[in-house]
Amino acid sequence: MPESLTLTDLSWLHLDLLGRLLLAALLGGVIGLEREWSGKPAGFRTNLLICVGAALLTELSISVARSAGAGVPADPARIAAQIVSGIGFLGAGTIIQSRGGVMGLTTAATLWVVAAIGMAVGAHAYTEAVGTTLLVVVALLVLGRFEPHLGRHAEHVLQVTLAPDTTPVERVEEVLGRGLRFEVVEMERRDGRLLIAYAVSGHRRRWHDLLQRLLELDGVDRVERT
Repeated sequence: MPESLTLTDLSWLHLDLLGRLLLAALLGGVIGLEREWSGKPAGFRTNLLICVGAALLTELSISVARSAGAGVPADPARIAAQIVSGIGFLGAGTIIQSRGGVMGLTTAATLWVVAAIGMAVGAHAYTEAVGTTLLVVVALLVLGRFEPHLGRHAEHVLQVTLAPDTTPVERVEEVLGRGLRFEVVEMERRDGRLLIAYAVSGHRRRWHDLLQRLLELDGVDRVERT
């Protein structure tokens, strides 16, 4: 062992790393507690572990790059890129698409930000990590209460079935065009009936009124939203 590096120095290095990991655990745990209280699948332990793991991997990537000898290629950004890719796969597993829409987007986004916070801690960017944690907690706690009253934007595929020789397509599209954006995805005839699939997007509050208006049209046999 070189004379310039003592056991005391190593102990301080280990304590410094331990302190960063504890900070990452604290920040990830704070966000995880909010997720746990909200009954989300990715709760306290998940967010804490992701933050600590991202911090450790970032710390290791920086250490490896610093300890590499002259002429040895060592890019600390490689491991960081793999963290982002891994969190992408993990976040995709929390997203569920159903007939009622898409669920889990906020959980997936939270995991992504928690990993970024851990990477910031591993890169010794403590102010940025703490500030981001506060912003995330405020967004989840405060904005989450106002979100149901905002009438969010929604996108669905609408399948309209028309009886033979009744309501023209133009009449259906006139109803769709009242405050919503749409485009024809598919159109086919089956057993004499015309089946049209529309990709429709717009304000959530308009959806109920839209479905009622379509069903009131003469010749509209069925309207399905997927």
